Amino acid sequence: MLTVIEKVIFLQNVDVFADVPAEQLSYLAAIAEEVTIPTGEPVYKVNETADSMYVVLEGRVRLYREDMEIGEVEKKGALGAWALLDDEPRVVTAEAVEDTDLLRIDKDDFIDLLSDHVEITQGVLMTLTKRLHGLAGRVGVEPRK
Repeated sequence: MLTVIEKVIFLQNVDVFADVPAEQLSYLAAIAEEVTIPTGEPVYKVNETADSMYVVLEGRVRLYREDMEIGEVEKKGALGAWALLDDEPRVVTAEAVEDTDLLRIDKDDFIDLLSDHVEITQGVLMTLTKRLHGLAGRVGVEPRK
């Protein structure tokens, strides 16, 4: 089991939290729960309720929908980040490629945390916006001016 300090150090190197001030990460670390998913087991499935996001501590997670491979998430990668801000069901299945240790951040706990720590909200939104712009650029959509 990681201490809160160890979780903070780890979260500092996760892209989704890159714009969150380090001192604010301790609040996130306090609500992050460690979970282990055995090889071949789902972290979550397509169309399930999106109630949390995950960060890979060790291992790999495969993302896919039906027969379409989306990609893999490895150490320090985040998956399901939109679940923290959105009520839509999962759009992909996430499955452990090998025994995988994750930090799970529950949506309800995250929302409670945001009410007192706006810096976390701003940091996560900045990172997700950057991801969305990057995705739009890859598919040839120009951002509005």
